[in-house]
Amino acid sequence: MTNAEAIEARIQELRLTAPRVVLNHIEGLIVDETYTVLPSGKIMVCELTLQNGFTVRGEAGVVSRANFNEEIRKRVSRENAVRGIWQLEGYLLQQRLFEQAQAELGGSGDSV
Repeated sequence: MTNAEAIEARIQELRLTAPRVVLNHIEGLIVDETYTVLPSGKIMVCELTLQNGFTVRGEAGVVSRANFNEEIRKRVSRENAVRGIWQLEGYLLQQRLFEQAQAELGGSGDSV
């Protein structure tokens, strides 16, 4: 069981039901992923492309090229990219909840 799965299981156990971003939603947004090793040979970048065409990147690196393992670097760089999506989706959910609350209060919800 991954850490994300363990956390999700605990959330379900506690019956925390407020709106939130879940991993299945994030994974469903991803339509493509690419991995690039930078010229130093010590950094791998994962670029995830989302349904709307937006891209998010995560990276993973080592101090010594001798420690570079492609499988581990792919996993770590992808997890870091997913964290970036999580932040964006969290912002989007918060904005939607704010707009919904403003509409219920009859407020204008002034936007930029």
